[in-house]
Amino acid sequence: MKNYVLWWCAKLLLASCLAAPSVCSAAEAILLNVDSPIGPATQNYIENGLNFAATRKAELIIIQLDTPGGLSTAMHNIDKAILASIIPVATYVAPGGARAASAGTFILYASQIAAMAPGTNVGAASPVNLMAADTNKSTNAAEKIDQQNLSTLERKETNDAIANIKSMAQLHNRNADWAEQAVRNSVSLSATEALKAHVIDYVATDIPDLLKQINGSSVSVNGASKKLITTNLTVTAYQPDWRYKFLEIITDPNIAYILLLIGMYGLFFEFYHPGLILPGAAGTVSLLIALYAFQLLPINYVGFALVLLGIIFMIIEILISSFGVLGVAGIAAFVTGSILLLDINSPGYQIAWSLILMMTVLTVAYFLLIVSLSVQAMRAKVVTGREAIVGEEGEVLAFLNDFWQVRIGGEIWQAVSNEPLQLQQKIRVIAISGLILTVAPLNPSTTDRRPQHVRTL
Repeated sequence: MKNYVLWWCAKLLLASCLAAPSVCSAAEAILLNVDSPIGPATQNYIENGLNFAATRKAELIIIQLDTPGGLSTAMHNIDKAILASIIPVATYVAPGGARAASAGTFILYASQIAAMAPGTNVGAASPVNLMAADTNKSTNAAEKIDQQNLSTLERKETNDAIANIKSMAQLHNRNADWAEQAVRNSVSLSATEALKAHVIDYVATDIPDLLKQINGSSVSVNGASKKLITTNLTVTAYQPDWRYKFLEIITDPNIAYILLLIGMYGLFFEFYHPGLILPGAAGTVSLLIALYAFQLLPINYVGFALVLLGIIFMIIEILISSFGVLGVAGIAAFVTGSILLLDINSPGYQIAWSLILMMTVLTVAYFLLIVSLSVQAMRAKVVTGREAIVGEEGEVLAFLNDFWQVRIGGEIWQAVSNEPLQLQQKIRVIAISGLILTVAPLNPSTTDRRPQHVRTL
């Protein structure tokens, strides 16, 4: 009887596990690793990771962060996804030497748990480049920057960013005053200083240490208090999919810039030499991918128009010579447009100067090559049709029916001449009219006493 009861208990337990696998499965913490500038690819990765954690009914989501900053649009979308998550999010700045700068500071403040590893730093969250080009200025010097020197748009962006980060600081009971200084004056803190200033909640040496420290703590998730149970959690790393890798490649400003130029060059080459197919197909695909990438990036349309205008000027220079005026204007517009192409100050989303210089040189060389090939084609000797006969050399065969019979390139032609000719004499074609050639002797001879004839049209 006892064995029968135990059998039924085991059967009921198995049935409950099958009905609710999350009850019987080991609790999980989903790990998302972000170690690049914040952009569309990062946004896609984090949003998918949050959804993955929700389907797995994970206990916690850990974002291991190391970023210099990135795009404000992607950052705001990530913050909204974190705040809307039904699972607590712990952002952990690690490993040692990592940083949560600019957009990373906002993500840290949006998370229910903020932690850092020793030897990391956080801050410099200004939306504009207050430090100008001098990176050697101290923090104190940065704090003294006159806010009145900012444009209206920059002040608007700064105030909006301050309001945003202060609201998240108040939501999670963190230091709102320092958050404002991080945005307004680009200040930064080490991990130890951030803990003392109540900017973060924990300093942990690694993820197991972090899980140990947060065990039993309570956090607010969508307005409700939740107690974290992190003992014996299985940490599962969420791997990025192909879409993340694809977006990461094409949203790199340097890659998008190269794809844009390849697309323009390919289409131009196809229009200039129709029928090759490959340049046109490759150019179309590259141009579409580049436009998709630029749609996700903060593109400056004035810069884009200048790049396009520069290439058009160089094309016109090929077709209609302006003695270099349009060519020089095209190069100037191309370089200026390349510099202005992206409307952002983030160091992770700028086109490299070396790439701009290299592509400018390649562009000029490309169009110079087209010009030289065009000039050579114009100067090349005609090799087909009636015009190809003019200039050819041949031999006099006979005089028949008032016309000379000459052999030109293996063909027999009727010919006339303005000068006396002799049999077997070498001649050159100087004109053609219908089927009659006009020829002239190559080496007139005065020693041959055979009869000479002159026949002209």
